[in-house]
Amino acid sequence: MTTHREGNFVEGLWVEKNPLSSDIAPAVPEVGCTSAPLESMAFHFASYCKKYNDDYVLCKNESQDPKHCLKEGRKVTRCALDLIKKLKDNCDKEWTQHWECLDMNNHHLFQCRPQEKAFNDCVFKKLGITKVIPETPEGQTPVHLKEKPLYK
Repeated sequence: MTTHREGNFVEGLWVEKNPLSSDIAPAVPEVGCTSAPLESMAFHFASYCKKYNDDYVLCKNESQDPKHCLKEGRKVTRCALDLIKKLKDNCDKEWTQHWECLDMNNHHLFQCRPQEKAFNDCVFKKLGITKVIPETPEGQTPVHLKEKPLYK
Protein backbone atom coordinates (compact mmCIF):
# COMPACT_ATOMS: atom_id res chain seq x y z
CA MET A 1 0.00 0.00 0.00
CA THR A 2 1.47 3.33 -1.06
CA THR A 3 0.83 6.46 0.98
CA HIS A 4 0.92 9.93 -0.50
CA ARG A 5 2.86 12.60 1.38
CA GLU A 6 1.56 16.13 1.26
CA GLY A 7 4.03 18.98 1.19
CA ASN A 8 4.94 22.34 -0.23
CA PHE A 9 8.04 23.65 -1.95
CA VAL A 10 9.37 26.76 -0.24
CA GLU A 11 12.42 28.38 -1.83
CA GLY A 12 13.33 25.05 -3.45
CA LEU A 13 13.02 23.04 -0.22
CA TRP A 14 10.43 20.38 0.53
CA VAL A 15 8.41 21.36 3.59
CA GLU A 16 6.02 18.87 5.19
CA LYS A 17 2.48 20.22 5.61
CA ASN A 18 2.18 18.27 8.86
CA PRO A 19 5.59 18.41 10.58
CA LEU A 20 6.36 15.99 13.38
CA SER A 21 5.22 17.00 16.79
CA SER A 22 7.95 18.01 19.20
CA ASP A 23 6.73 15.47 21.78
CA ILE A 24 8.20 12.68 19.61
CA ALA A 25 11.60 14.34 19.56
CA PRO A 26 12.64 17.98 20.01
CA ALA A 27 12.96 19.89 16.74
CA VAL A 28 16.38 20.39 15.23
CA PRO A 29 17.35 22.57 12.25
CA GLU A 30 18.55 21.08 8.98
CA VAL A 31 22.32 20.75 8.51
CA GLY A 32 22.21 22.91 5.39
CA CYS A 33 25.43 21.72 3.72
CA THR A 34 25.86 20.48 0.19
CA SER A 35 27.68 17.26 -0.67
CA ALA A 36 31.19 18.75 -0.97
CA PRO A 37 31.43 20.17 2.59
CA LEU A 38 29.85 17.00 3.96
CA GLU A 39 32.30 14.78 2.09
CA SER A 40 35.19 16.96 3.22
CA MET A 41 34.26 16.57 6.89
CA ALA A 42 33.03 12.95 6.67
CA PHE A 43 35.94 11.22 8.44
CA HIS A 44 36.01 13.87 11.16
CA PHE A 45 32.24 13.55 11.56
CA ALA A 46 32.59 9.78 11.90
CA SER A 47 35.07 10.25 14.74
CA TYR A 48 33.39 13.21 16.44
CA CYS A 49 29.83 11.80 16.37
CA LYS A 50 30.63 8.09 16.66
CA LYS A 51 28.59 7.38 19.79
CA TYR A 52 25.47 9.08 18.35
CA ASN A 53 25.85 7.33 15.00
CA ASP A 54 26.28 3.96 16.72
CA ASP A 55 23.13 4.51 18.80
CA TYR A 56 21.19 5.50 15.69
CA VAL A 57 22.31 2.42 13.74
CA LEU A 58 21.46 0.12 16.65
CA CYS A 59 18.04 1.74 16.89
CA LYS A 60 17.42 1.36 13.14
CA ASN A 61 18.25 -2.35 13.45
CA GLU A 62 15.51 -2.72 16.10
CA SER A 63 12.55 -1.55 14.02
CA GLN A 64 11.44 -0.78 10.48
CA ASP A 65 9.17 2.02 11.76
CA PRO A 66 10.67 5.37 10.67
CA LYS A 67 9.34 7.13 13.78
CA HIS A 68 11.11 4.68 16.09
CA CYS A 69 14.53 6.39 15.84
CA LEU A 70 13.68 10.07 15.44
CA LYS A 71 15.21 11.00 18.77
CA GLU A 72 18.50 9.24 17.93
CA GLY A 73 18.52 10.73 14.43
CA ARG A 74 18.10 14.22 15.79
CA LYS A 75 21.01 13.66 18.17
CA VAL A 76 23.17 12.80 15.14
CA THR A 77 22.00 15.99 13.40
CA ARG A 78 22.76 18.11 16.48
CA CYS A 79 26.23 16.59 16.67
CA ALA A 80 26.81 17.38 12.98
CA LEU A 81 25.68 20.98 13.52
CA ASP A 82 28.05 21.28 16.50
CA LEU A 83 30.96 19.98 14.42
CA ILE A 84 30.15 22.33 11.54
CA LYS A 85 30.11 25.29 13.94
CA LYS A 86 33.48 24.24 15.38
CA LEU A 87 34.95 23.80 11.89
CA LYS A 88 33.74 27.24 10.85
CA ASP A 89 35.05 28.85 14.04
CA ASN A 90 38.48 27.19 13.93
CA CYS A 91 39.32 25.95 10.41
CA ASP A 92 36.99 27.80 8.05
CA LYS A 93 39.66 28.80 5.51
CA GLU A 94 41.20 25.31 5.27
CA TRP A 95 37.81 23.58 5.21
CA THR A 96 36.49 25.89 2.49
CA GLN A 97 39.59 25.36 0.35
CA HIS A 98 39.22 21.58 0.68
CA TRP A 99 35.52 21.33 -0.10
CA GLU A 100 35.78 23.84 -2.96
CA CYS A 101 38.55 21.68 -4.44
CA LEU A 102 36.31 18.60 -4.12
CA ASP A 103 33.44 20.50 -5.72
CA MET A 104 35.60 21.58 -8.68
CA ASN A 105 37.18 18.12 -9.16
CA ASN A 106 34.10 15.90 -9.26
CA HIS A 107 34.61 14.87 -5.61
CA HIS A 108 37.86 13.04 -6.37
CA LEU A 109 39.71 13.02 -3.07
CA PHE A 110 43.08 12.23 -4.67
CA GLN A 111 43.02 15.55 -6.56
CA CYS A 112 42.67 17.55 -3.34
CA ARG A 113 45.31 16.00 -1.08
CA PRO A 114 47.25 19.24 -0.41
CA GLN A 115 44.06 21.02 0.71
CA GLU A 116 43.03 17.93 2.69
CA LYS A 117 46.37 17.91 4.49
CA ALA A 118 46.02 21.56 5.50
CA PHE A 119 42.43 20.95 6.65
CA ASN A 120 43.37 17.81 8.60
CA ASP A 121 46.33 19.55 10.25
CA CYS A 122 44.03 22.34 11.43
CA VAL A 123 41.39 19.93 12.74
CA PHE A 124 43.97 17.74 14.49
CA LYS A 125 45.70 20.73 16.06
CA LYS A 126 42.75 22.96 17.01
CA LEU A 127 39.96 20.44 17.66
CA GLY A 128 41.93 17.33 18.63
CA ILE A 129 39.77 15.12 16.42
CA THR A 130 41.48 12.05 15.01
CA LYS A 131 40.92 10.69 11.52
CA VAL A 132 40.67 6.94 11.07
CA ILE A 133 40.20 5.48 7.62
CA PRO A 134 38.46 2.10 7.90
CA GLU A 135 40.24 -0.96 6.53
CA THR A 136 43.68 0.67 6.39
CA PRO A 137 46.09 -2.30 6.65
CA GLU A 138 47.97 -2.47 9.93
CA GLY A 139 51.43 -0.98 9.69
CA GLN A 140 50.58 0.99 6.53
CA THR A 141 50.60 4.79 6.66
CA PRO A 142 47.07 6.12 6.04
CA VAL A 143 46.79 8.05 2.78
CA HIS A 144 46.11 11.37 4.53
CA LEU A 145 49.43 11.13 6.40
CA LYS A 146 51.64 10.21 3.41
CA GLU A 147 54.13 12.79 2.18
CA LYS A 148 53.50 11.88 -1.48
CA PRO A 149 50.05 10.25 -1.51
CA LEU A 150 49.91 9.71 -5.28
CA TYR A 151 52.99 7.51 -5.32
CA LYS A 152 53.82 4.31 -3.42
